[in-house]
Amino acid sequence: MTMEMLYSKIHRATVTDANLNYVGSVTIDELLLEASKMRVGQKVEILNINNGERFSTYIILGERGKGDICLNGAAARKVHKGDKVIIVAYATYEEHEFSNYQPTVVLVDDENRISEVLTSI
Repeated sequence: MTMEMLYSKIHRATVTDANLNYVGSVTIDELLLEASKMRVGQKVEILNINNGERFSTYIILGERGKGDICLNGAAARKVHKGDKVIIVAYATYEEHEFSNYQPTVVLVDDENRISEVLTSI
């Protein structure tokens, strides 16, 4: 049996920009990508805490240390600058992998600086 499980998330990040006139995606600071183990081009779900919107997009690389969380293209219509979002990535695991299952949860402050990295839900 395989099961889709939480792979990683960046919890309560602040949207720094919403750029409608850009090819769609989410720009994420390189430091946050490294901490979360997410990758450029990876499909993610964006959960907007402010308005309840949930949508999928893919990651593009943001400038290291700048704190960028920018929604681009059509996704820009689903957020506003300053909104709090959760960025979630899932992976498919085999049953034998469950005993070592450790999702990565990156907690950030209001400027998207890493405050803690957890390896459990």
